[in-house]
Amino acid sequence: MCTVAIQLRVKKCYNTRVNTPDSIYLDYAAAAPVDKRVLEVMQPYFSEEFFNPSSPYAPAVKVRREYEAAKDRLAHTFGAKGDEVVITAGATESINLAFNGIKGDIITSKIEHSAVISAAKHHGGVVFVKPTEAGLISAKSIAESMTPQTELVSVQLANHELGTIQPLREIAAVIKQERETRAESGNKTPILFHSDASQGFGSIDVHIARLGVDMLTLNSGKIYGPKQVGLLWHKPSVKLSPLIFGGGQEAGVRSGTENVAGVIGFAKAAQLATGKLSDTAKLRDLMQTRLLDKFPQAVVSGHKKKRLPNFLHISFPGIDAERVIFLLEDEGVYVATGSACAASRQTKSNVLDAIGMDDSLARGSLRLTLGRGTTSEMVNVAIDKIVAVIESEYMRLEGYVA
Repeated sequence: MCTVAIQLRVKKCYNTRVNTPDSIYLDYAAAAPVDKRVLEVMQPYFSEEFFNPSSPYAPAVKVRREYEAAKDRLAHTFGAKGDEVVITAGATESINLAFNGIKGDIITSKIEHSAVISAAKHHGGVVFVKPTEAGLISAKSIAESMTPQTELVSVQLANHELGTIQPLREIAAVIKQERETRAESGNKTPILFHSDASQGFGSIDVHIARLGVDMLTLNSGKIYGPKQVGLLWHKPSVKLSPLIFGGGQEAGVRSGTENVAGVIGFAKAAQLATGKLSDTAKLRDLMQTRLLDKFPQAVVSGHKKKRLPNFLHISFPGIDAERVIFLLEDEGVYVATGSACAASRQTKSNVLDAIGMDDSLARGSLRLTLGRGTTSEMVNVAIDKIVAVIESEYMRLEGYVA
């Protein structure tokens, strides 16, 4: 499949395997390959165990049991029960399902994924909370934005561009206090707390009791599971309003024949992800140190301590990052300028705009994200190539003073 360049350039297609000496992938935040162990457990459900779980005969009943058991295993990885989980076709549908049926006002942040921002805007009655320069959403800012009509607060677990981890427990405490205040005053307007945890699950601890949320979105494709499979967890007390109508699957909340292979794979991916949380921080820090040593004018964004271990967002003043990613692709290094969604729309990142980054600096921003396949050898080779490309770009820009 050809890659369409952002500046309407069409580059030559390459049948290239990534994470080899000649091809290094540093965009795991956008997509991760399906783990071979995940693909192995999915395989029978494409062929031998193909039956519709809603059919009455024995082979189909067996598949139904295996599907429900997979949901239980999946839910267990983040401290939930299978019957509290609605399987969706990815995180975007999960987010829209969480927002559907909300009648009161919504509070979310300016640095959320486009799926959250679009769903909130479509709903109307939304307040967008501004982050700190480090991309942190404070509990205080949420509290100050609340009104007696606020019905939903949605804050991501970790930012998809900066990697900043949000203080969900502190925000949950603010929401709990608001519930108590409403109960005392006779205000019967419910208030729910949703979090898009697509980024972070598998890298940091995710447990619903510790997070304090009422609804949680997860994405299989981010944790080496199959793409277009996601979920919405909700407390039993939360009544969801369906987006999709039909045969009444997923307890009547999400109709459509169940994606058995996808859920089997999602459950396996979740078990593998939580069995060994990410240990890529040392490699990330190596990249950061080497790049800042070479380019002291570069700016690293995101919270210094509260950041996903595999994220490095770095900006080179005066550089055109879109040009850099094509030059690096020619060198076999795959990086991103920001979220894949923003890049495909040819728009400035809402995240960088929200943290107050100057446009000229934002244009020189790269997001480097590491994964299971990343080795120290790959990191060092990639850094050498990134340094060479950035140096050549500074030399090309006549009159630029670093």
